[in-house]
Amino acid sequence: MKLKILVGTMTGTADYVAQAIQMDCADLVDEIEVLMMDGLDINVFGDAPAGSLLYLICTSTYGAGDVPDNARSLYESLDAQPRYLGHVRYGVIALGDSAHQPTFCFGGKKFDERLQDLGAQRVGEVWCHDASSGTMAEAEGTAWCREWLAQAIAAA
Repeated sequence: MKLKILVGTMTGTADYVAQAIQMDCADLVDEIEVLMMDGLDINVFGDAPAGSLLYLICTSTYGAGDVPDNARSLYESLDAQPRYLGHVRYGVIALGDSAHQPTFCFGGKKFDERLQDLGAQRVGEVWCHDASSGTMAEAEGTAWCREWLAQAIAAA
């Protein structure tokens, strides 16, 4: 099984989390590819056979609950070029700051909602990291991802 991590970030934190996962979880899957969302659209989800590819959306939240600038084209393409994504199995790491409670982790939550609307199948729950918690998103994200990958592999 291959894991493709799609990264939406403004300050680099989501990229750090994705890189940590790529290093720390390599023993669990055949390959881990990290892709920045810059310039991507719905076609990134392709049509790989079910069970051969797993996606992980790793994104921060920006402004008033928006997706990061580099994730905008992918996010908007999910509406502008909609198609059934029933073959897509995915998870979400949503980064945010609870100081902005009304829109906490909305970047990841928005992707989750759009993907589900198109028939994609989320594995597990959306994992939210709070920047105000004082914990390292990279360490907690890799620990979560190890558990999530085990769940996804067992369900494949």
